[in-house]
Amino acid sequence: MKVHEYQAKEILKRFGVPILEGRVAESVDAAEAAAKEIGGEVWVVKAQIHAGGRGKGGGVKLCRSLAQVKEAAAAILGMQLVTPQTGAEGQHVRRVLIEAGCAIENEFYAGIVLDRQASKPVLLVSSEGGMEIEEVAAKSPEKILRATLSPVIGLAPYQGRQLAVTLGLRGKTIQRAADMFVKLARAYLATDASLAEINPLVLTADGRLIALDAKINFDDNALYRHPDIKEYWDPDEEDPQEVRAREFNLSYIKLDGTIGCMVNGAGLAMATLDIIQHSGGSPANFLDVGGGATTEKVTEAFKIILDDEDVKAILVNIFGGIMRCDVIAEGIVSAAKTVELEVPLVVRLEGTNVKQGMAILKSSDLKVTLAESLSDAAGKAVTAAGGSAS
Repeated sequence: MKVHEYQAKEILKRFGVPILEGRVAESVDAAEAAAKEIGGEVWVVKAQIHAGGRGKGGGVKLCRSLAQVKEAAAAILGMQLVTPQTGAEGQHVRRVLIEAGCAIENEFYAGIVLDRQASKPVLLVSSEGGMEIEEVAAKSPEKILRATLSPVIGLAPYQGRQLAVTLGLRGKTIQRAADMFVKLARAYLATDASLAEINPLVLTADGRLIALDAKINFDDNALYRHPDIKEYWDPDEEDPQEVRAREFNLSYIKLDGTIGCMVNGAGLAMATLDIIQHSGGSPANFLDVGGGATTEKVTEAFKIILDDEDVKAILVNIFGGIMRCDVIAEGIVSAAKTVELEVPLVVRLEGTNVKQGMAILKSSDLKVTLAESLSDAAGKAVTAAGGSAS
């Protein structure tokens, strides 16, 4: 689960990470009022969407008067903000963060992710703050420093000091940076985060270290332990089809292909996507209906797939283990009639009661193409979608 910048900063603040004073506003008048409350002579107006690169799309503006704050808020609120992470369609801006300005002396990067090879979280820091860490890794990998976190104690203070010295910090700033790294690690571990990033982490002219921007993603499977964080979920920032899928306990992720996929089991779903690609096609989604695929769930899965206008054919790939193939077949027939299915449908069934399931599909009045194997199903789906199976 992703959260907005202001929400990520609220979490970091709980763990003692220094942030600038800020207010969230959903209207121009509220933005002006927020700037007045914050005080000072410089403010930054920042679009709040679940994507990075906001400044490149005009979603971050520096203001030196209340009039400029109002002007910036009016320009940003309601805009369809396009950044390198949103795609060409962009994201609608519904709120802005009004934040106090500061005199920046230097910028750094600090972020924690899971190192899957080491099976431990790793803290990455760099002197190249303000840049995408992927870009730094590609162009200047030697500028990325690493420290492995202990799942028990987090980041040891000496590790933080070592990183601070290597970054070129001096004097009291070394301990301040070390403290911040330790607190970031505590926030990451305590909240079951999958990513915790401060970019940029700035050193101000008066020697303070401040999280100028923050991004935190969370492991969905651990949210039951964090009801307060779960409350941060913003459905407006999610794909509408993915929101609907959650309501029916369907695992759905939209992709950019033309073949809609309905599969039971994440592993089989991934294999289905791979073989479609291998056969010369492109999957339009990942959709796992799970082991208990009821008629209701199958019907909703069809509706979600068909809401994607790019879908030219549907491939249903079911392995009947706990679920029987005849029950699945009845669900497919009922669901297809309910949604008035018009695009080509390819079905591959295997497992318990597969013969009975195939007989149900053959005797139905559906225009369905039956497949004997996964490769056969992928090839027929690619052809049905207007492609050429390889």
